[in-house]
Amino acid sequence: MPHAKILLPAQCRAARGLINWSQGELADRAGVSRSTVKDFETERHALHHSTERLLIEAIEAGGVSLITSDEAGPGVRLKTPV
Repeated sequence: MPHAKILLPAQCRAARGLINWSQGELADRAGVSRSTVKDFETERHALHHSTERLLIEAIEAGGVSLITSDEAGPGVRLKTPV
């Protein structure tokens, strides 16, 4: 399967905020280290494609849709309205 989605640090932070997850909770659900999430969100380093895919899958399983960049820019949204 080709790698299509790109997760931005701001999207990652916003997604966690929508579902009230800590960096540690996202890391646990994605099967990565907390420092990986922290370093990505603070733009200390980029993600490997496989790690990005794990984070995207965890975020989407948690109920957040990632909105790809368009004229309005990238974003996040809850899958089910509150």
